[in-house]
Amino acid sequence: MKNFSFKAAIPHVTAIFLFLVVTLVYFSPLLEGKRILQMDIVHYQGVSKEIMDYRAKYHEEPLWTNSMFGGMPAYQVSTNYPANLVGYFDKVFTLGLPHPASLVFLYFIGFYILLLVLGVNPWLSIAGALGFGFSSYFFVIIEAGHNSKAHAIGYMAPVLAGIILVFRKKYILGGILTALFFSLELKMNHPQITYYLGMTALILGLFQLYDSIRNKSIIPYFTSVGVLVIALTFAVLSNITSLWATYEYGKYTIRGKSELSTEKENRTSGLDKKYATDWSYGIGETMTFLIPNFYGGSSNEKLSEKSATVKLLKSNNVPEENISQLTSQTVPFMYWGKQPFTSGPVYIGAILFFLFILGLIIVKGPLKWWLLAATVLSIVLAWGRNFMPVTDFFLTYVPGYNKFRAVSMTLVIAELTMPILGILALRELFKPDVDRKKLFRSLQIAFYISAGLCLIFALIPGMFLDFVGKNDASLGLPDWVMPGILEDRKSMLQADTFRSFAFITLAALTLWAALYSKLKIQYVYIILITLILIDMFSFNKRYLGNDSFKSQTKVSNPFEPTQADEQIMQDKTDPDFRVLNLTSNTFNDATTSYFHKSIGGYHGAKLRRYQELIEGGIHKDIKEFSTTMNTMNTPVLNMLNTKYIIVPDNNRNPVPFPNHYALGNAWFVSEFKMVNNPDEEIRALENFDPKTVAIVDKRFSGDLKSYTPGKDSADQIKLDEYRPNYLAYSYNTKKNGLAVFSEIYYPKGWDAYVDGKVTPVFRVNYVLRAMVLPEGSHKVIFKFEPKVYFIGEKISLASSIILIVAFFLFGFMEIRKAMTAKE
Repeated sequence: MKNFSFKAAIPHVTAIFLFLVVTLVYFSPLLEGKRILQMDIVHYQGVSKEIMDYRAKYHEEPLWTNSMFGGMPAYQVSTNYPANLVGYFDKVFTLGLPHPASLVFLYFIGFYILLLVLGVNPWLSIAGALGFGFSSYFFVIIEAGHNSKAHAIGYMAPVLAGIILVFRKKYILGGILTALFFSLELKMNHPQITYYLGMTALILGLFQLYDSIRNKSIIPYFTSVGVLVIALTFAVLSNITSLWATYEYGKYTIRGKSELSTEKENRTSGLDKKYATDWSYGIGETMTFLIPNFYGGSSNEKLSEKSATVKLLKSNNVPEENISQLTSQTVPFMYWGKQPFTSGPVYIGAILFFLFILGLIIVKGPLKWWLLAATVLSIVLAWGRNFMPVTDFFLTYVPGYNKFRAVSMTLVIAELTMPILGILALRELFKPDVDRKKLFRSLQIAFYISAGLCLIFALIPGMFLDFVGKNDASLGLPDWVMPGILEDRKSMLQADTFRSFAFITLAALTLWAALYSKLKIQYVYIILITLILIDMFSFNKRYLGNDSFKSQTKVSNPFEPTQADEQIMQDKTDPDFRVLNLTSNTFNDATTSYFHKSIGGYHGAKLRRYQELIEGGIHKDIKEFSTTMNTMNTPVLNMLNTKYIIVPDNNRNPVPFPNHYALGNAWFVSEFKMVNNPDEEIRALENFDPKTVAIVDKRFSGDLKSYTPGKDSADQIKLDEYRPNYLAYSYNTKKNGLAVFSEIYYPKGWDAYVDGKVTPVFRVNYVLRAMVLPEGSHKVIFKFEPKVYFIGEKISLASSIILIVAFFLFGFMEIRKAMTAKE
């Protein structure tokens, strides 16, 4: 390989080595055998327990789980898609590092690749990659356990790198890299991050189109678009199983349109507006980009012994033990922003914020306008209900936008685009033959804006802020404590403003020295890398520090059964029944799902009809039971076969309450009530006897043609065998019978067989399955066999093989070309 230069490879090898060292130093507890305890992963372990057990026993995917919300597809809980062979490349790009070090290394290397494609010096690219990778939100979500989100964020930058290469007419290389990285992006299975990546890429494409029209190069532009369409098609086909299943399932979840006519002003074709905008970033809260504790940091800050609040408590003779207890735990006192609560602010870094402002001044061309437009859009959309005209427009008219909640997540776009523009500013600054006076003036302006903002809020914060939060009234604090809380919030802001001011000043002085050749460029690189590391490394330790790591045993086994759980698990008389746990946050709880089949659960994409049943029936029944401690008049809980209700005893210990009115796995009814629409259907559940009556939407009237109301007292049906995706019943009737099954109705995948013959299934009681069964003694088998999975996996395998072959073939050709090139 005559053209290979070891000298040229040094910065790339250094980059990989530095990223690896920084990652392992930050996550040093991993080297001690510890693991990070992530609450969302704990929840995942709870809700996926049934799936994991089935997979281990049968070595196949169940694709359905009954562990939560009565039953739902497992696509967005835990489903493996082994046919997509592209996934093996993820191990290469993360060096096989243990979690979560692998995610942070991916942040670094992905952004490094993008900056190299943009023509940035490798040493500057290292600085930019470290700045981007240490963006605080990326660490906050790791601490919380949002692993798929973090993984998807890691592939945003390299996907954009591939797209930019295509627009620069490197069609083959760019097309293959776009297909490869976008396939990995999709495989991470976080549609919301992928959607925001798509928005960013679309804005890039529009500015490229404008530039092409202006330069009269429209043919190369559409050639690039054609290449990208082919690349994205292969990426989509490689992930077609998960995408198809998610699309199909999504229409039936809370992210799909409701059939109810109530609350029309709050409805969209996806999530309800209120639900979608619950986590909206405050307009002023955007200042956390520059000053992290601008709004008090997180909802889980600890009070210092020297805090104004503690001093105030001591001066009012609060017992010392009470104060010690308060300072030893995290408390929701400091955060005073617009969100219900937060695990930490979005801090991009004072230095990168300063460089972003500089980039707005000195960077020219369509790249700048792309980055600025994407940044502004992400910030405005993150404001959500605090800037409702734009949010309402996007929720109503922009396809797909209303499928996602937590609009503050759009800030991942700004966290990507702002560092890019900041590093591009450095590229301009370090170009030879520049107008130094003009650049110095630009440097001054950027410094005055960013550092000036810091000084204003450090010296006179009370002029602009009152430090009173919208959630303060719910804290339950006496009025005399609030002055201390407000003073502590002010002190937190001032401390971080001086901190940001210091980093900006040091960076500006370094650039000034470089501009006037008072400092060698190599030292400038080292200083910038060091400053960014010190700033971001130390800040992120506030929210993801060594104390987040626990022993591997504790992380692997986070659940301990209560005495109530153990008593319920001793019931072997029924292979399938449900449990309602009233000692937990029922509908935001994974613990119950770990041990039982739960009426509640923990998931962001439950079935829409089940959510409406919760609101329109289950809550009412829970209130009835809590008042009377009797389940005679709880029809919804009874039809859901809620055999046990876990309640607190006098000492707040959970104990099981047997429900003797639970209707079992299946039963024959003697009559049905036809209703005209979903509104009537859900209202009919308020006062009916599910043991004798089935509520049927008129859309299913054709399924009842062979049924004559009535039943014999001797008619019987029972569940003989249970698996999450396979149910076997035996029954005996003297005439055609209307059987109601206490199983959640889902029309895409469940097939029913009577003695091996496919038999129609329809919906009753708003969420349950029903069948008209022929007279006599027969067997009924339910199988969950969705076509999307079995067909999709075949397509995925073929597409991923083609993509991998193309990647290696191109690589082989490039190596061969380099080896045969003349000196």
